[in-house]
Amino acid sequence: MRRLLVWACLLVAGCAHRGLPVRRPIAAAPSGIQTTLHRQVVNAVDAGEGDLAIASLRRKLAAEPENLAVRLELIRRYRELGFPDLSLEHARFAVERFPDSPDAHIELARALRALGMHEKAADELEAFFRQHPQASPNVAAWLGILRDELGQWKQGEAAHRAALAMAPNRDDLHNNLGYNLLRQGRLDEARQALERALALNPKSKAARNNLGLVLAAQGSGGLEEFRHTSDPATAHNNLACALIEQGRYEEARKELESALAYNRNHPAALANLRLLAELDGQPPAVRLPQSPRSKWSRFWAAVWRVLAGAEPSGERPQR
Repeated sequence: MRRLLVWACLLVAGCAHRGLPVRRPIAAAPSGIQTTLHRQVVNAVDAGEGDLAIASLRRKLAAEPENLAVRLELIRRYRELGFPDLSLEHARFAVERFPDSPDAHIELARALRALGMHEKAADELEAFFRQHPQASPNVAAWLGILRDELGQWKQGEAAHRAALAMAPNRDDLHNNLGYNLLRQGRLDEARQALERALALNPKSKAARNNLGLVLAAQGSGGLEEFRHTSDPATAHNNLACALIEQGRYEEARKELESALAYNRNHPAALANLRLLAELDGQPPAVRLPQSPRSKWSRFWAAVWRVLAGAEPSGERPQR
């Protein structure tokens, strides 16, 4: 049975706004140094020559090798372009040169994460966090995200709370804690955390969507929260997602009917309808309400009744 991916987001505004770092470098074995450096140079040329931003950053870094901001920007750029291995190499170098930089260690964790090495990323970042517990709330925030992604909810909660202890007025951190508590089934606490996030930032889509999930789990709706962040079809589909996860299939089917009534070609709603058919054994079809005719269609129908004495069939009259 396929697992449903719910529409919940893990956002760390601090990590998005500031430089996101890396961790303790792992030294290459002496016999592999030349191979590693050669591969790095070749990859750098391949990845950088066609990108003006990369080329500019590489020139700056060559002129200012101790400029951490430039090095971090280069790491992010490589990751965004789809070169996670090269991003990881630069992240290791950054940590080696700047071992006390929280941003460098975060970037290393993100580089490992991009390569699917979540456990190693979490362990690396936690080792730094233990040595520098007050370095930055972003370190604890990313550690919480990594633990959540591993399903280690209690450890994730501890990290989220540590981040909030350093930055109690950041809505993204309250959102992350709320999502963690939601996944633990602690709905009242999750709701409080998410409502606090929205009090700090009413425009937070992540917190709004997560609050919708909490309300749906509590049986008190959630649709209005989803409507704040998306179009009506998507809002009904998102609520259907939450209901499917809870095993409330009949209610979910009604929400999908509403979603497809707004948009018959909504891809997520159609996909969820197929999933629902697998789960409840019902055919992958919904009952859509008939769309009322427009004023003009009613007008022309009336004209035809006057002229021809009957409702038009839709075919052109024969002459």
